[in-house]
Amino acid sequence: MQRRTLGVLTAAQITSGMGTAVSFTLSSVLVTRLSGSEAIGGLAGTATVLGAALLALPTAKASGAGGRRTGLGLAYGCATLGCLVTVLAITAGSWPLLLAGLVLFGGGSAGNLASRYAATDLSPAGHSARHLSWVVWAATVGSVAGPNLADPADQLGQRLGLPPGAGPFALALLSFVLAMGIIAAGLRPDPLVLARSLAVPARGTEVTPEGGAGTETRAVAGTGAETRAVAGSAVRSGGTLRTAWQALRTSPAALRALVAIAVGHTAMVSIMSMTPIHLDHHGAAVSVIGLVISLHIAGMYVLSPAVGWLADRVGRVRVLVLGMVLLLAAAVLAGTAGEHGVVQVTAGLVLLGLGWSCGHVAGSAMLTEAVPLERRPAVQGLSDLVMNVCGATGTVVAGVVVQTLSYGALGAAVAAGVTATALWLALARR
Repeated sequence: MQRRTLGVLTAAQITSGMGTAVSFTLSSVLVTRLSGSEAIGGLAGTATVLGAALLALPTAKASGAGGRRTGLGLAYGCATLGCLVTVLAITAGSWPLLLAGLVLFGGGSAGNLASRYAATDLSPAGHSARHLSWVVWAATVGSVAGPNLADPADQLGQRLGLPPGAGPFALALLSFVLAMGIIAAGLRPDPLVLARSLAVPARGTEVTPEGGAGTETRAVAGTGAETRAVAGSAVRSGGTLRTAWQALRTSPAALRALVAIAVGHTAMVSIMSMTPIHLDHHGAAVSVIGLVISLHIAGMYVLSPAVGWLADRVGRVRVLVLGMVLLLAAAVLAGTAGEHGVVQVTAGLVLLGLGWSCGHVAGSAMLTEAVPLERRPAVQGLSDLVMNVCGATGTVVAGVVVQTLSYGALGAAVAAGVTATALWLALARR
């Protein structure tokens, strides 16, 4: 069942990731074109991140109440609605409506993030990080293929009568509908529902997995918290913000994992968002900037299965500390690069992606394992909310730092933050 679950989640991740990437390529350009303001155009990315943050907790709550199919269906359904709204906004020439559509469009990112946690529901002990990492890796396909489909989708859309720029969002709509279909048809039995049923002390009775063809007998002692949660209704087991905070207060390991995920994501987004501007100011060609960012994205996703295997093998905290060390090296390399140090900046951006991957994969696995089963959706949703809010805040603060001080000062600030986090993680572990 776990192999089947991973296959379904990977297929849905590739499909939805392609929709996210193909439309994100043109969103800022379209908002700028409709509003006539580059400042307003910059809100396109913010709207998408905001949508992912706002939908993180509802997705988690729906997962807690009805299983992963319900939660992922909600996220991808909002993204589908967002695509429809954006097509209508482009047709009507309304940039406020387009921004509203992009907020709903953020549901695609919320669903992709939630998918990695769904991969751990049925993971055997010591395998959750590598299983989670395969779903993260699947995002590589969509990230690479999506932008390359933007222009063909736009041309096809115009031939079908859509206004310029609407074609990619129409293609994204189809991709999210397909992702919902894959989840609805393939994610059976639901991994979270099945995990809860297996956590009940069976006492020799049989448990029939939802949607399965057979029965499975399990006698699991379980903790008192898990037993009470599974015995109760699924709605009561669903996540709320209060439930998530309570779980974090009683689990120092979960709190450390959440902080590590947030710090790593903030560090990555801060430097990554300002690097194209920094390179452009020093005369780098657009093709060079694109290559640097592509290599950075490769660093984020391509080696994630290796990171997951390492986290399962040597421990989550060690990989989290390794991630902070890589982020420190990235900040130093990128921040100290000279006017023509494109190669040095590129090396820094690759390490930046690798450091983020260590924090994302190991932190997500550690967070999941550190809380009881009935509280996991709530804590996972809170983690995605905090991560997206920190990422959005990081881009704003990074812009202020670079404008008032320098790109090097941003690197120094990130280096200080990740160093402090690495020391805290290491000391807390001991």
